[in-house]
Amino acid sequence: MQPDLPDLPTLQTFRQCSPLVHCMTNDVVQTFTANVLLALGASPAMITAPDEAQQFAAIADALLINVGTLTLRQTEAMQRGIDGALAAGTPWVLDPVGVGMLSLRSAFCQQIISRKPAAIRGNASEIIALTGLSHGGRGVDSTDSPASALPAAQQLALQTGAIVVVTGEVDYVTDGARTLTVTGGSVLMTKLVGTGCALSAVVAACCALPGDRLENIAGGCSMMKQAGAYAAQHSRGLGSFAVALLDALSIMGEPA
Repeated sequence: MQPDLPDLPTLQTFRQCSPLVHCMTNDVVQTFTANVLLALGASPAMITAPDEAQQFAAIADALLINVGTLTLRQTEAMQRGIDGALAAGTPWVLDPVGVGMLSLRSAFCQQIISRKPAAIRGNASEIIALTGLSHGGRGVDSTDSPASALPAAQQLALQTGAIVVVTGEVDYVTDGARTLTVTGGSVLMTKLVGTGCALSAVVAACCALPGDRLENIAGGCSMMKQAGAYAAQHSRGLGSFAVALLDALSIMGEPA
């Protein structure tokens, strides 16, 4: 049994393009994020030095900014990475991990969302907090439902020009005018560290694909959900689920 092949974007296009994704992500998830991108056929790079971040963001096909373990030094590197991305026309994506609860990340995210992100991917509480309507969730966990965050996501998309992705049991992908819904997945994905952060890297990769960006991003969300559903059927616990998730992503689209 193979994972179902998502309609949007086609896995063939994703693998043909093999986007080079510059991941300025948190310390907890770097290896898992890199493996998810590799399993799907993208190419990850974790360049974090301020002196190199600006240079590499201009070389990469997409840049991910994830504030999960943010430090003052990282804010400098991330700002310079965004500088390089904007100068080169490289799409960049924000994952506002835990925004709304703590002052450094909240102020930093509010500052950089004015710098034309291509996409913003977060859980419901993070997306609501970015609009100033709440103080975030419980740690990195959402206390709001994805559906309840949809109006905030649409507002944020119109405010920033970004595609906003609210993820959870159901994913909503919106540009403020159009909204796509992605269902599927497994509750085990919420119990495995790094699945959301890795999805943000996949969203960044999808921003580099040709065609309709909204549909490409929804396709990336679909790929992860299809892989999660497959992994849940072929695992006995969280450890084997993590391996099965990578397996599912790597064999997705292959003949049965």
